[in-house]
Amino acid sequence: MVMPDGTVIKTVVHLNQVIDHPRIEIGDFTYFGHLEELEDYASFIAPFLFPLSLERLCIGKFCQFAHGVRFITSSANHDMSGFSTYPFRNFMMSEATTSDDIRAMFEVPGRKGDTVIGNDVWIGTEALVMPGVNIGDGAIIAARAVVAKDVPPYTIVAGNPAKPVRNRFDEQVTNRLLDLRWWDWPVKKIEGNLDAIANADIEALELTGSGL
Repeated sequence: MVMPDGTVIKTVVHLNQVIDHPRIEIGDFTYFGHLEELEDYASFIAPFLFPLSLERLCIGKFCQFAHGVRFITSSANHDMSGFSTYPFRNFMMSEATTSDDIRAMFEVPGRKGDTVIGNDVWIGTEALVMPGVNIGDGAIIAARAVVAKDVPPYTIVAGNPAKPVRNRFDEQVTNRLLDLRWWDWPVKKIEGNLDAIANADIEALELTGSGL
């Protein structure tokens, strides 16, 4: 991140500029503020998501991830249908093992699907998002929360397991924001409406969004 005075903060990065992974999609302006530089951001934030994994990690625009945030995706799961959960085939692969064999290892009963993070989501320090979770637009995840269930838009959750603390806005305002989808506007249009966004002026945003 480059500050207005030109100072470079190397520990804050736009994730879609430092991650190139076939199973990860990241929207513009989403950043990760870790307390140290990393060599491989993909393997840190999603340590069990591999190029041959069946699931994806999909992250929207303008998200804000604090130090230590991680996503535990479905490929971390072990098969619980047998007598042992030990991944024998992972550690006993012969030279004849094919990519299809490896992909089959991820097809365990009860596996979760994609993990989807909406737009303008703030995830606090060392929070953990579990497999297959969907976090709605505008949600806030408290520090060290363990998110095992879907989070509705504009909801604040905290704890282990994470539970709703409160809604950020009433249902009417939430629905109006979801209809506006300001994060999809051109950058100059967003910049022209920063006061309305910062001051929660929904009427001003709607005037802009309607083209007036």
